[in-house]
Amino acid sequence: MPSHWEKIITIQYWRPLLLAHLLFLSPTNTVVSAFTLTMGLLKVGVPQPWEKSKKNLNYVREAGVRQFISTYNRVKDLKGDELLWGDEIEYGIFVLDHQNKKIRLSLRAKEIMDNLNKNEASHSYESEGCNWVPEYGAWMVEATPRRPYNGYSVDLLRVERNMRLRRKRILTELNENEIAPTVSAFPLLGALGDDGSVPPVPVGGPVTESEYIGDGIINPHPRFAALSANIRQRRGEKVNIRVPLFHDVNTPEYADLPGLPPSTCCGEESILLWRFGKGDLSREKYGNGFVIVGCSSSSREFNDFGDPVTLQKWLVNVECEGCKGLFYRSAPGVIVPDADWPRNGDVVVGSEIPDVPGWIRLQNGYYLPMNSDDGEVKFLHKVSSETHANNQQKKALGSETPMYKGSVGNINDVPDLKKALETAVSSLSDEHKTFNDEAKMFNLRPAIHMDAMAFGMGCCCLQITFQATDVDESRFLYDQLAVLAPIMMALTASTPVLKGRLADTDCRWGIISECVDDRRPAERGRKGGPDPDPEVAGKGYRRLYKSRYDSISTYIYQGVSSDDGQMNNRILNMYNDIPVPIDEDKYLELRKAGIDPLLSQHIAHIFVRDPLVIFDGAVEEVDDDTQTEHFESIQSTNWQSVRWKPPPPRTGPNDPHIGWRTEFRSMEIQLTDFENAAFTTFITLITRVILTFDLNLYIPLSRVDANMQRAHGRNAALNGKFFFRRHMAPLEKGDDGFDEQYASMFSTVNGNGNKGTLPTVFSGDNLSAIETNTGASVSSWEGVSEKRRVAPNASGGAEENSYEEMTMAEIMTGKGDYFPGLIPLVYAYLDHIQCDSVTMDRMTNYLDFIEKRATGQLQTPATWVRNFIRNHEDYNFDSIVSDSIAYDLMIACKEIGEGTRAAPELLGDVVIKPILASDAYQTKLDSTRVVSNDHIRSLLQRYAARKTKFDESAVEFQI
Repeated sequence: MPSHWEKIITIQYWRPLLLAHLLFLSPTNTVVSAFTLTMGLLKVGVPQPWEKSKKNLNYVREAGVRQFISTYNRVKDLKGDELLWGDEIEYGIFVLDHQNKKIRLSLRAKEIMDNLNKNEASHSYESEGCNWVPEYGAWMVEATPRRPYNGYSVDLLRVERNMRLRRKRILTELNENEIAPTVSAFPLLGALGDDGSVPPVPVGGPVTESEYIGDGIINPHPRFAALSANIRQRRGEKVNIRVPLFHDVNTPEYADLPGLPPSTCCGEESILLWRFGKGDLSREKYGNGFVIVGCSSSSREFNDFGDPVTLQKWLVNVECEGCKGLFYRSAPGVIVPDADWPRNGDVVVGSEIPDVPGWIRLQNGYYLPMNSDDGEVKFLHKVSSETHANNQQKKALGSETPMYKGSVGNINDVPDLKKALETAVSSLSDEHKTFNDEAKMFNLRPAIHMDAMAFGMGCCCLQITFQATDVDESRFLYDQLAVLAPIMMALTASTPVLKGRLADTDCRWGIISECVDDRRPAERGRKGGPDPDPEVAGKGYRRLYKSRYDSISTYIYQGVSSDDGQMNNRILNMYNDIPVPIDEDKYLELRKAGIDPLLSQHIAHIFVRDPLVIFDGAVEEVDDDTQTEHFESIQSTNWQSVRWKPPPPRTGPNDPHIGWRTEFRSMEIQLTDFENAAFTTFITLITRVILTFDLNLYIPLSRVDANMQRAHGRNAALNGKFFFRRHMAPLEKGDDGFDEQYASMFSTVNGNGNKGTLPTVFSGDNLSAIETNTGASVSSWEGVSEKRRVAPNASGGAEENSYEEMTMAEIMTGKGDYFPGLIPLVYAYLDHIQCDSVTMDRMTNYLDFIEKRATGQLQTPATWVRNFIRNHEDYNFDSIVSDSIAYDLMIACKEIGEGTRAAPELLGDVVIKPILASDAYQTKLDSTRVVSNDHIRSLLQRYAARKTKFDESAVEFQI
């Protein structure tokens, strides 16, 4: 078998670009092999080893930005694309040993995939089909619909039909002792030594150097091995994954930790928080066998060092006669005169620039000096994170409802600004004390340790990609779906077992985040590590707060551009409240090219990463004006909860048109096609609800990150609470007889016709902006409402932009008279479009199922799997999943998915129609002449036998 580093003929496989082609082929296009869709080319070459590729890292980063600028300028004005969308599902293939009750990985995925694609080609005449592509593991395949779903309601019915077709077709290629259930993770991966697969492979190898798995279970395509090796080498050590171990009554690891009760360390009112990607401190102190966790009982979330997750706040107070504020700078020293500048008393959110002392970078992409040039006048004053300003266009983080009221209140209302400043700074010191005190609440827990990319990238999931009508809609959907990402992950949780142990978490996301974390110690905020390296991004010393697989770090929509340029310098300072490391040079290059601040920030942020795979013959040979290979090499390895996708280049006149897309990536795979289809159609309908009803889900990104941590918690869908926006639509004015007061537009839905009031908000809170900036009236700008134009800028008052903790049931079904719930909104939308009765019936089944899961009437797959294991006769309540338990579990998952086993705890009264391999392909009405008379006679005899039996039963009935 040739080495991965030997020269072979290979296809350069860029997964996100490939998926784009697969999902958005026009229905009129003929079937195209997945392997011809990559760049329109077959490449001859191999991935460069890390030390060789390092010399090309800087070129690829610079060329990637040039390619984005070229692409953006070419396609930025594309408008009017129709809704096209599609899902992708990943399957694991496993071998059963019935005699010994064991289950192992089947490393036949490539053979199975090749056979499936051959069969697809020979059945291209069928209206429904599938595309099969490789995945990271040699036991995994990924499938998508051959043609995309379109924007008509009847296509919602295609989803489950196509998912069932995929399951039928993969069954046709399995051996008698193989199964392919839709499970998130193989429960025994890394727990079986050399006996973990068929054929067996030895543990370890030069790619992963793992103590638990062998290189042989990685997909043989050289890109995947190169990814694994280069992540390890860039990091300077093996990846380190530590997941909290479930505490059962006999779990041996807890025997030496007295005082920790089984089940939970956080009490009944909160859930355990695993701070994935932030575990260096606990590893340094306690080794690989432990991890520090927190609890969700506090209104703040903390990282592993006890630090708050938000950026620093600064009070603007220019202490000179006649001075009223500061101009923004597009770069240190470069004034932006046409932007609405911050006045004295405003609070801005940003971070100091390590390489440029005396300057802070704001989350709207601008800069502010901390002092005058001579250092004599101080402009910015560091204040508590709970300090709020009253300027509505630059409202500081958070709401001023009683739950989140600031410690200083409205600074502009305080006559003595100096006194207010002293109070805010005093609160800052108290706040740090509080952080340190609350950090003591952290708990040390035994951990499940893993050390290779396969543990994360070997997980299967459900993802959806949507084509938007234009670039603005794609960016707006990116922001809205980012808020939903942790909510939907918790609702679809299905990963409670890892490396043969029960975990104290339910989701895969953090595992993948840590399995591809290539950050060096300094980038993770630790001391030591290698010296600065000029060849890698940021010399390996730029502080990077997240793994390259994580939730997003910046919203990217800033309003619809207009002819007069009023939107070009809009401010987004309220919601982007977490650090966004950027490549400053790339940011300035993008701004000079005319890219707006938020999008420049997004691109400069993903380009703080290095490309992980560079192929020989594909460096300077790539044309930056017509190709996007280097951009995609970095874009496709920034695995965030939502991915924004520009249109790929068309290499020929017959290439399909592909528009601006947004990919939703957080959901976990479900056991049945009914469940997967329910969640796929639900998210699709939610995007239509948001756009049609002109809704806004924005909350600060620090709260989205907090939700992401909470979503991992055991049974978080039932027991957890998540931050969510209180008012998805603008508040409406009313009158209480004394002063104007504002109420939710949904408050009349309670049936009594009376509008509820929100006593925390009055016209004295300067909500006048609602009339002009957030009304639902439609402007002349391409039919986009004024509310949408300014949505991310947080117009309006504190209550309108407030958020609170809600249960999953409240998010889905509603809360009070101000929050209607997502499911009722979907019903309202279906009624609004006059959905046909057949589709409506199926959507009602899906929505009823989702509501029952959200309210706890039905279990998540994670809860079902955990209960199955704990109720198994071979389980010893020690958090260990044995061979026999895994064997029975995976057979049960297979049977549920194929409709041969009922699962009322998961599905309620939903019955899954059995799935048969014999139904995988359509049967042709063949007219080829039968040449054997004997064959005809045998068919007739069988028919005659059936007729005789029917006649006998009929006679008995007559008697």
